[in-house]
Amino acid sequence: MTQGPSSEKSAAKRKPVKITTLRRMKERGERITMVTAYDATFAQMFDEAAIEMLLVGDSLGMVVQGHDNTLPVTVDEVIYHCRAVARGTRYAHIVGDMPFMSYATPDEAVRNAGRFLAEGGAHSVKLEGGEEMAETIRRIVSAGIPVVAHVGLTPQHVHAMGGFRVQGKTEAAAERVLRDARAVEAAGACAVVLEGIPTDLAADITATLNIPTIGIGAGAECDGQVLVSYDLLGLTPNFQPKFVKRYAEMFSDGIEAAKAYRDEVKSGAFPAREHTFGIVKRDNPLFTVAEDPKRVAGSGGGGYGPQG
Repeated sequence: MTQGPSSEKSAAKRKPVKITTLRRMKERGERITMVTAYDATFAQMFDEAAIEMLLVGDSLGMVVQGHDNTLPVTVDEVIYHCRAVARGTRYAHIVGDMPFMSYATPDEAVRNAGRFLAEGGAHSVKLEGGEEMAETIRRIVSAGIPVVAHVGLTPQHVHAMGGFRVQGKTEAAAERVLRDARAVEAAGACAVVLEGIPTDLAADITATLNIPTIGIGAGAECDGQVLVSYDLLGLTPNFQPKFVKRYAEMFSDGIEAAKAYRDEVKSGAFPAREHTFGIVKRDNPLFTVAEDPKRVAGSGGGGYGPQG
C-alpha cells in the first residue's frame, strides 16, 4: 500500500505550519497545498492528509449557504466557521477569508482582522485587491496580523469585472496584475493567491516575488495550489470550472449511500441485531411485560414499561 504524506511525516515530526514555514518551502522549491475547510470534520481530514494551509473561505456562501456568489457572507459567519475549523486542526495554517466590505477602510480592516485571530482561532487573514489595498495590508500587518493577499480574478469584485472572467489576458492587464502582486508584497503580505490568470503571467509573478504564490486557475508554476474542498471531493455536481480536478465523487456516492439506507429501513434490514442494544431481561423485577396496553398508558401500547 502506498504511503501518503501523513504516514511519511509522522505526527512526532510534524510541526504547526507558520508563515516562516511557507517562506522556507518557497525557497526550497517545495510546493504548498491549500484547501478550503468550513467545519471541524473536514479540517481534521485535511490536517491528517498533511495539507499545509486551510482556507476558511467566503466560498462558504456558495457551497454551504447556497448563494450565487460570496457577497452575502458576513464576518460573524466566517468567524463561526473558523472556530469550527480550528477545533479540528493541529498542524495546518488556518487562513480566515475577510468577506465583502469587511475591510472597506483600514481601521475597519484592522478591527475585523483582529477578530479572526482572537475569536476565530485563525493564524492569518486573506483579503482581495492589489495596489489599492496596499495601505490596508500595511496597517493590518503593522498590528501583528499576517495577511495573505489575493490578486487577479477577485470574486468579491464579480460585478465590477462583469462576471468570473480570466484576468491579465492583454499586455496592459498583465502589467496591472504584476503591479498588484508587487504592491501587496511590498505592503507586507506573507503570501498571495493568484486566481484566474494566464499560466505564463503567474510564472513571471512567482519568479519575481519573494513571498509564496498560491494558484487557482493560474497554472502549475505557482509555489502552491488551492482548491475549494467541495470541488476537490466532487460535492458540486453542477459546477466544474476548467481549473478544477475532482479527486473523488462524494456527491454521487452520498446519493447511493442514502438510497441504500432508505431501502434497508423500508425493508426492515436496518437496524440489524448488531446495530441494537440488548433487551431488558423478562425476570428483571423493575420491569414487566406489558400484555395489556392500558397498563402502560403513554408508552405506545406495547413493549416493556415500569411497574405501578
